[in-house]
Amino acid sequence: MNEQTLSPDIVETAFSIGDVVRHRIFDFRGVVFDIDPVFANSEEWYQSIPEQVRPSKDQPFYHLFAENAESSYIAYVSQQNLLADHQQGPINHPGINAVFEGWNGDQYQLKRRMRQ
Repeated sequence: MNEQTLSPDIVETAFSIGDVVRHRIFDFRGVVFDIDPVFANSEEWYQSIPEQVRPSKDQPFYHLFAENAESSYIAYVSQQNLLADHQQGPINHPGINAVFEGWNGDQYQLKRRMRQ
C-alpha cells in the first residue's frame, strides 16, 4: 500500500504568500509564493534530508523564491525551519516579478491576475 500524508481539514500557517522569511539553520532568505498544507514533495527528496534534521511531514511546507550570497533558487521548506524576516528588506530573486507586483515595506503584493 502506498503511504501518503493526508491533509487535515484546517491548517494554520505561520506565513502567507508574499511574506519574507529566512531559514533557521541555513543562511538564506526567501519570499513565499505557494504553500502546501502538509508535505507534498517526493519521497526521494524527503529521504535525502539527514534524519537528525528531517522535519515532520504533517506541517505546512512553503515554496520560496530564495537567495543567498551566491545565488537565487527555488526552495521547499517546512514551517518549523522558517522565521519571519521582513526587516531585512526585499528579496532580489528574478522570479518575483512574475508573481508579485511590488514590495510594500512589509511583504510582497500578489499581482492582481494571480489573486483570481
